[in-house]
Amino acid sequence: MLILDHPYVSEFLMDTAAELQIPVLKNEMSAGMNAKKKLKLLEEAEFIKFMKERGEYALYSNSENSIGWISENLGFTGLPEKIESFKNKIKFRKLLERIYPDFYFQGIEFEKLDEIRVNEIKKPFIIKPAVGFFSLGVYKVSNDKEWNSVLKRIKAEVREIKGRYPLQVLDAGTFIIEENIEGEEFAVDAYFNSAGKPVVLNILKHIFSSENDVSDRVYFTSKTVMETYRETVEDLLKEIGKLAELRNFPLHMELRIGADRRVQLIELNPMRFAGWCTTDISHFAYGINTYKYFLEQLEPDWNEVLAGMEGKNFCLVILNKSAEIDSKSVKAFDYEKLLSDFEKPLELRKADHEKYGLFGYLFTETKDSNWDEIERILKSDLKEYITFA
Repeated sequence: MLILDHPYVSEFLMDTAAELQIPVLKNEMSAGMNAKKKLKLLEEAEFIKFMKERGEYALYSNSENSIGWISENLGFTGLPEKIESFKNKIKFRKLLERIYPDFYFQGIEFEKLDEIRVNEIKKPFIIKPAVGFFSLGVYKVSNDKEWNSVLKRIKAEVREIKGRYPLQVLDAGTFIIEENIEGEEFAVDAYFNSAGKPVVLNILKHIFSSENDVSDRVYFTSKTVMETYRETVEDLLKEIGKLAELRNFPLHMELRIGADRRVQLIELNPMRFAGWCTTDISHFAYGINTYKYFLEQLEPDWNEVLAGMEGKNFCLVILNKSAEIDSKSVKAFDYEKLLSDFEKPLELRKADHEKYGLFGYLFTETKDSNWDEIERILKSDLKEYITFA
């Protein structure tokens, strides 16, 4: 079953829902696309009744905007409690204490950030909203001198993003301070099937422009990434599944893996794969429809999928606007120039930067030999594509 909601539903997801005739909750978003796609829409009462009658049933939502509706209407499924235990980063850290007993974290209200005695906190540390999305409001503090600057930027960003997403998705009223996790960062789309077995559908490596960069600019997947880290990721998922007793549960997980192969979980986002339907990179890279795989309980044969994939990288480039650029000062964004800077753009998806704080995102296929194009966009502030008013 599907709940489709704002801010964005990809054509690929809509086509999947129409082709498979998956029951879709009728809401503002899905009703608006039904005429074109002929979705199998169910009124709220029908949707709820269907879930009650079927018992355990695979439910997927493309957006965390639906969390409020799930909490209000699907309490009988046990999903609201599981969602809250993952979505609230303070509760999430408490859940994981059995796996990471020595991990330092503390919650603090936004209004009390000025009272922090930063000299008493071991550095580097990460500060971010307790309920967050898309690296909004996330900062790394490496020394005491950086704190005033970071605090000023947090306040400016909170003013700009306030009201952009529902509180269940992004709540900047409470922040979490936690120790910095060392190692390379990865994002994972996976699900637990009806028997509680974890199934990995994609692993994306998250790369950064500098040591203090915590932005979401570039993720990529490749044969090397999948073969190197899949078993490690599966082992971690098995531990999480035992802790939270997960079945029929889709998720998007972020983690770091150190040079010693030690895995540290950063966060786990429930009920969805990569946000804004960016999970579709699995389709572009591997021919895997993540929605279909979850809803029909399918598992990839990774040996077969990865055959002949040497030297290819499939990248997700998020065109996020830096906080220093005032949205109202942007007159236009040159998407054609952007596309011309990549050897093989696969799909461009535009977004309203004033409403969402990003210009969109791009899927690319990039050979190892042409990796310079990714390094270039990784370090760009995007001003070469912006016409200012």
